Amino acid sequence: MSKRRIYWTLQIVGWMVLILLEFVPYTLEYGFESGVLYSAIANIVLGIFLTHAYRLVLKRWNWSSLPLNRLAIRVIISVLLLGLVMALMNQPLDRHYLEDNLMNQPFLFWGYYATWCKNLFAWILSYTVYQYVEQNRLAGYEKIMLRMSMREAEAKVLRSQLNPHFTFNALNSIRALVYENPAKAQVSITQLSNILRNSLLADRRKTVDLQEELRTVEDYLELEKVRYEERLKYTISANPQSIYWQVPPMMLQTLVENGIKHGVSKEMGGGFVELKADIEEDHLFITIKNSGNLTSTDSKSESGGVGLKNTAERLSILYGKAASFHIFQEADKVVCSEIRIPTLSENNMMTGL
Repeated sequence: MSKRRIYWTLQIVGWMVLILLEFVPYTLEYGFESGVLYSAIANIVLGIFLTHAYRLVLKRWNWSSLPLNRLAIRVIISVLLLGLVMALMNQPLDRHYLEDNLMNQPFLFWGYYATWCKNLFAWILSYTVYQYVEQNRLAGYEKIMLRMSMREAEAKVLRSQLNPHFTFNALNSIRALVYENPAKAQVSITQLSNILRNSLLADRRKTVDLQEELRTVEDYLELEKVRYEERLKYTISANPQSIYWQVPPMMLQTLVENGIKHGVSKEMGGGFVELKADIEEDHLFITIKNSGNLTSTDSKSESGGVGLKNTAERLSILYGKAASFHIFQEADKVVCSEIRIPTLSENNMMTGL
């Protein structure tokens, strides 16, 4: 049933029950009177009209978004005003009863007025509380949706970042291979094409299979080996159960690139990159080790501080506190990056908790 239908059902049934609770006992005690019946019907119509008018005013001026103290003042004024209207409108309907008793009971009108205020207060308070709660619920939902939109926009920017220096260096290396080793040049072009395609697709996908990300990393490392030749050695290993785990696209490639630029490239004799993926306590645990010293990473460089911050922010956007990223100096000239990723769920993506 729609909210509109529920509202009108409650309005009609509620006012009919309220008036009948007075009409039925009166009829049983004094007998049926057509005038009393008409008065009861008029009160039902009048009550529905006045409370619906209050509903329109509340929605028109958006009272439910006001602070509680200001809203309470409006509720009290509305109750007193509508109660007065009901009492005054009922005077002509109950004129015989009032004429007979008003002289003997001077405060009869005020008791009459207080009774209507009590009845209207119950209706107005119930409806106002409902609207206030609904307004806050919708506001909370809008905040969540806005937060999700902002996170998605941030994630798209972070996912689409690919170091242009790598592309430039790769193209130069491939150009040299065209004359020296055409077959190798063709393979390198395919590998570069795969990386660029994944980079372009990264802003359309929140996550990819780990095995797809590892292929991108391997293509990247093979292209770097064209430049560094025997100065670069690498190993990639993954638990077979982890290859379908969802990870942010291009994230591992960014970390490997950071390790080569700030580690391997600075070592006279070259260096190594070692990537391992395993499952520990229902989390994907990835370690990336590379030659170098952590202190040599310039936090202001494009692929250094920005690349590491990029990784931390992307994990936070997708998984919130459920994921973690740490980089530290494991040993002399060995830097280690550790990533812990939970199973991605809709709850993670919505709340970031």
